[in-house]
Amino acid sequence: MALPVASCPADWPSAAPDLYGRVVVITGASGGLGQAIARQAAAAGAEVVLVGRKVVAMERLYDDIEAAGGKAALYPLNLGGANPDDYAEFAASVVGQCGGIDALVFASAHLRGLCGVERSPVDDWLAALHINLSAPFLMTQACLPHLQARPDAAVVFTVNGPEATSGAYWGGYGVAQAGLAQFASMLHDETDTGAVRVHALDPGPMRTALRQRVWFSEDPSTVPTPDRAARAVTALLGSEGAAWRGRLLRL
Repeated sequence: MALPVASCPADWPSAAPDLYGRVVVITGASGGLGQAIARQAAAAGAEVVLVGRKVVAMERLYDDIEAAGGKAALYPLNLGGANPDDYAEFAASVVGQCGGIDALVFASAHLRGLCGVERSPVDDWLAALHINLSAPFLMTQACLPHLQARPDAAVVFTVNGPEATSGAYWGGYGVAQAGLAQFASMLHDETDTGAVRVHALDPGPMRTALRQRVWFSEDPSTVPTPDRAARAVTALLGSEGAAWRGRLLRL
């Protein structure tokens, strides 16, 4: 059964959460949404673990966060090529360096472009399924024991609503988004009485490189920046987010 959908109130969140002492792992930290989440979570007091494959972009983000008085750790990881042992090593490394894991945020996304089934390159299909769906599963499985050891932990999936990506030409990305929403629902059902809260967020249109790759004729200035979505994700990580446990929150 899918997570129930809830509309995010226009005035929510009313204030930045208190994330002091929390360790937040963010995949896709070099992307537009990932960077915005990392900056806001660090400003709220979290130690952010930046995960992705674009090292130069993450190094710049790391420097900016540290210069602003925040705390960050850098962990290059290619989600398209990492295996279960790599994720286990990652989780152990983060716990060893940071003392634990309080939250996972999945802000990574992979989409090379729209293409019909007949002409879709097989490697594009497989990469979309692996990076957008299998990688979150592997990361969650490796980190879940550490999340369960914390008194209040959160897993936040950013998901494109199925109605937006289920039509023609969305290929492996569209299938993966539907699967990710279902995975979030399954994980919630398995953890709904424990310390790990599961959330999903549909951020809607955002001014990111991925969107420009698909909507290339669109004027980027007419599309919202990822900042509001990042505020919502960051709020879900704090105590105020508990009210949205087990929901797909739609901006």
